[in-house]
Amino acid sequence: QVELVESGGGLVHAGASLRLSCSSPRSKFSEHAVAWFRQAAGQEREFVSAISRSGGQTLFADSVKGRFTMSRDKAKNTAYLQMNILKVEDTAVYFCASKRTILTASPGVQAAAYDSWGQGTQVTVFS
Repeated sequence: QVELVESGGGLVHAGASLRLSCSSPRSKFSEHAVAWFRQAAGQEREFVSAISRSGGQTLFADSVKGRFTMSRDKAKNTAYLQMNILKVEDTAVYFCASKRTILTASPGVQAAAYDSWGQGTQVTVFS
């Protein structure tokens, strides 16, 4: 497990963009796949996006495809979720998660498979 810290959340108008960051002080973070999950008030946590350890594979929920992108900068031990054309329904607490994987593994979409979690960052989109 590694410590994860999210940042970049905020209050924005529909149609705006935000970039979330997920950072770790541990160099082992480079050996981890990273994912973003979100949880809206009164709803279950849901998968948003994930990136493989190598950065070569990304996965997205259907609800964010074409609007969100994910990347990572291993030199900075940071993964990013770029969120464009935000909608009111994107309002949620966004959580970063990671898990150690082999280099060629797909990142995966199941929350139970991730063993390191951040505290979450609030994203609120208003119309």
